[in-house]
Amino acid sequence: MTLDKTDLKLLKLLQADSKQTNKELSNKLNLSVTAVYERIKKLEREGVIQKYVALLNKESVDRGFVAFCHIKLIQHSHDYVVKFEEEVANLKEVVECYHISGDYDYLLKVMVRDMEDFRKFMVNKLTSINHIGSTHSMFVINEVKHTTAITV
Repeated sequence: MTLDKTDLKLLKLLQADSKQTNKELSNKLNLSVTAVYERIKKLEREGVIQKYVALLNKESVDRGFVAFCHIKLIQHSHDYVVKFEEEVANLKEVVECYHISGDYDYLLKVMVRDMEDFRKFMVNKLTSINHIGSTHSMFVINEVKHTTAITV
């Protein structure tokens, strides 16, 4: 799908605040409400817009401690990779998981209440996954930039 300038502006507006009404968007885009509605439906149908979410304040929900964990598997067989990915996908503390290149195989973003919760997560959950060879964790000191918006 080719996105025109209006689509790109619409996406920017929706990423900033997806609760804007079609009327509000139509005023900002100089389009009719129907035209905005049709563009949004097309972007959803084509998979450009995947879903709408509410972004939470992590401290308000007791998830203010953020850690990044590098994971190295003991073996890179298909079965080990699939099994690891299935198991890590079920860990509620893991909010992001990426299969990466380099010295480690995976990068996890973990959000918990505090260091004690992180320790419990590591001891009771993460290290109980059979195919992990080693881990390396880093803790966030200060969040300098955090956005979910993709510049288009």
